[in-house]
Amino acid sequence: MLYPLSYGGQVMRVQVYPNRAVTSAPAHLPSPSSPSMVPVPHRSVLAPNYRPLDITLRSGEGVWLTDIHGHRYLDCLAGYSALNFGHSHPQLVEAAKEQASRLTLVSRAFNHDLLLPYAEALTMLTDTETMLPMNTGAEAVETAIKAARKWGYLVKGVPEDQADIIVAANAFHGRTTTIISFSTDPSARDHYGPYTPGFTVVPYDDADAVAAAITPYTVAILIEPIQGEAGVIIPAPSYLPSLRALATDNDVLLIADEIQSGLARTGYTLDEERVGVAADLITLGKALGGGLMPVSAVVGRHDVLSLMTVGTHGSTFGGNPMACRIGMEVVAMLSTGEFQQRARDLEGFLGERLAELVDDGLISSSRHVGLWAGIDANPALGLTGRQICEGMQSRGVLAKDTHGSTIRFAPPLVIERDELATALDALADTLHAARS
Repeated sequence: MLYPLSYGGQVMRVQVYPNRAVTSAPAHLPSPSSPSMVPVPHRSVLAPNYRPLDITLRSGEGVWLTDIHGHRYLDCLAGYSALNFGHSHPQLVEAAKEQASRLTLVSRAFNHDLLLPYAEALTMLTDTETMLPMNTGAEAVETAIKAARKWGYLVKGVPEDQADIIVAANAFHGRTTTIISFSTDPSARDHYGPYTPGFTVVPYDDADAVAAAITPYTVAILIEPIQGEAGVIIPAPSYLPSLRALATDNDVLLIADEIQSGLARTGYTLDEERVGVAADLITLGKALGGGLMPVSAVVGRHDVLSLMTVGTHGSTFGGNPMACRIGMEVVAMLSTGEFQQRARDLEGFLGERLAELVDDGLISSSRHVGLWAGIDANPALGLTGRQICEGMQSRGVLAKDTHGSTIRFAPPLVIERDELATALDALADTLHAARS
């Protein structure tokens, strides 16, 4: 059957078959950058594993995004903290352009001139000893899991194939088969078995539960300093220090997943600094790529990461010249302390405005640190998190729900106070409209 498809003001016909679409296109089509290109296919060629808001974005600068119709939106998601420095930051874009014209990829079969300087810069920034570069956050977590297991077998003396890692309920560390094996989120886990063994799940923010779960086979405790996907759940100040003490006393590695919480989001280079903890291994990602490309890494103890010897782990793109150049620019920007300070400076204002919404009965509770907040709408309003985000979109602000009636706030760290006020006004207006 043929279906019409609007494309730049012209009409194509799309032949729909059970498993594919064959398009008969006009001879002259607008370029992908043309503002008139608005494809609306009858049947999407994309797998339906996302349900985005009804908006198609075309460009971004700083905290602002523009859609294909020219409407501007304030970004309060920042790519799940991948865009801590905003969209198209000129320092990052210029570095990427220069590197793209020089060298982008050689694979780890050969050295290049930026890999060692990047490793030195990142370990200095994070006060760690060694870095292993990867691409995505999930790859970094997988790398940390492998390193912890190998350390357990070769150093701690755990019997082969018996290593166990303690993890927290409601955590989010990625979507690989191994990682979803210890997920407690049915939507992320169901129907992907058989699952990888070797993990013990305990309640989050419960150091006693971690202590009870430690056995001679335990090689690591893997934890998010703040649970982002769960709704920006901030544990008690004593939680991470207690885990640090437990790990040290029981010869267990403490692994901090700082992929969302790290790199200035909470007002510190690493969120572990906020509570005075130094993990053995730290996973980094998202903002490490400056919002330009996926860049991740594991940083930490040399005696652990040095076990990842030749041929035992690798990545074609991990540590590529483009990633290293962007990563070095990110490190340079964070080394000034400017972005950490911005997050701390606006934290109080964000908290004050959220407290007002609680007092007004519009939200039941909230949690915030730096420029990161989890906001629970008053259940009496009858709104889902998705509906709140749709209401905010209609008011020119983009945010993302997590679960139920909870949304997260994580704007780029370059946001100004008046822009943050605009975003919070949109939230308040959306909630007021539901109550009236």
